[in-house]
Amino acid sequence: MITRQRLAAGVCALLAALTAGIAFPAGAVADETDQSAPKVELVLDVSGSMRTRDIDGGTRMAAAKQAFNEVLDATPEEVRLGIRTLGANYRGNDRKEGCKDTEQLYPVGPLNRTDAKTAVATLAPTGWTPIGPALLKAAGDLDGGSGTRRIVLISDGEDTCQPLDPCEVAREIAAKGIGLTIDTLGLVPDAKTRDQLSCIADATGGTYTDVRHKEELSDRVGDLVERAADPVVTPVATEGADRCEKAPTLKSGLYTDRVEFGQQRWYKVAVEPGRELRAAVSVADDRAVDPNYGVLLRAVTVHGREIVRGEAAGTGRTDVVSTGLRYPKPDGDDDTAPAETVCLQVTSSFSAAAGVKTSPGLPLELTVDVVDGPSGHHDVAAFGLGRGWWLLGLLVLTGFLAGLLWGWLSRWRVAVWRTN
Repeated sequence: MITRQRLAAGVCALLAALTAGIAFPAGAVADETDQSAPKVELVLDVSGSMRTRDIDGGTRMAAAKQAFNEVLDATPEEVRLGIRTLGANYRGNDRKEGCKDTEQLYPVGPLNRTDAKTAVATLAPTGWTPIGPALLKAAGDLDGGSGTRRIVLISDGEDTCQPLDPCEVAREIAAKGIGLTIDTLGLVPDAKTRDQLSCIADATGGTYTDVRHKEELSDRVGDLVERAADPVVTPVATEGADRCEKAPTLKSGLYTDRVEFGQQRWYKVAVEPGRELRAAVSVADDRAVDPNYGVLLRAVTVHGREIVRGEAAGTGRTDVVSTGLRYPKPDGDDDTAPAETVCLQVTSSFSAAAGVKTSPGLPLELTVDVVDGPSGHHDVAAFGLGRGWWLLGLLVLTGFLAGLLWGWLSRWRVAVWRTN
C-alpha cells in the first residue's frame, strides 16, 4: 500500500514538473538572456560585379564565401548572428525591381553553423546593388533587445538605387539610438565606392576597411563579430570647454555632453605614435529647431592647425545628425616619442524655432576610440598615399631634372644662335 502511494506521488510529481515545463518553457528563460545578447548581421553584396576575379586569383564572391565560413566557425557562442544579402536574386534590368532585391539569408539568432554555411554556399553573383534598402532592412532585423547591435556591410561597388542615399540611411539609423553601428568593407573598391562606404561607417561611428586579399577579409570580419561580444559601453557624462587649453582629456569610450546653440565644445585626446584616433559625434534636436542644420567635428593640433575634419548636414528629416573622423599618427624614428595631444572641436549650426527655450543645450554624444594604426593598404586612413609617396617623389625628381636639362639646352641653343 505504502509502495503504491509513493509510486502515485512520484507520478504526480513528474506530471507537475512536465506541466510546469509546458507552462514555463525553457525558451522563456533563454529569452531573458537573448534580450541582452549582442546581435550582428552580415550584409553581403551579391551583385553581378562580385564575379570579378581580382582577389588572390579568385572571384570576389569566392573570397567572401571563404571568409564567411571561417567567421562562422569562430563566432562566439553568445553572439546572435544573421546574414542578409543584396542583389542576390533579381537578374532583370528593371531598376525598381532590382532595388527591392534584399533578403535575410539566415535569421539573427543562435547560430547553427551547418545551416548558415549551407545557405552561404548557395549564393551566386546576380543583380543590382541596393545598399540603402538593405541597410534599412538590416536595422529592422536587429531591432529589439538591450545588447550591442552591429551591421557589417561587405560590398565591391557603390549603391545603384539613388536617390535613396545610403549615407542618409545610415544617419537615420544612427538617430535610432546608441548601440547600432555600421562597419563597412570595400572589396578592391574604386574611389567613389570607398567614399560612400566611408560615409556610411562615419555616420554611425563605425569603421571602414579596404580589402584586397582573402586573409584580410576573414580577419577583419572576424574581429568585428568578436568586438560585438564586448560589454556594452556605458556613456560617461563630461563637460567640454570653450577652448582647447581648458578641455578635458578623454580616453577611449562613449561620452555625453550638452552643447548650447551656436556654441563650440572642445575635448582633448592623447594619440601615441603608431596609433589611430577614431572619433564620432552625434547631436540630437530634442526640441523644435529650424530645418537646416549641421555638425562639424575637427581634429586640430594644440597650436590650432587643422589635421582632419568630418561634417554632416540635415534638413529636418531626422532628429540626430552625426559625423566622424579618423587620424592615424605615424610611427616616429624614436621609440620613446611622446604622445601627441589632439584637440577635438565640435561645432553645431542648430537654431531654435521661435518661442523655444535654448537652455539647456542639445544632447551630444561623443565616441572616442584610439586603436592600433593602419598597416599596409588593407585599412585605409582618411588621407595619405601609402606607397604612392615613392612614386610621387620619383615623378617630382624626374620633373625637376628634366626641367634643368631643358633649361640648359634652351640656353645653349640661344647662345649658339647669337654666335652665328
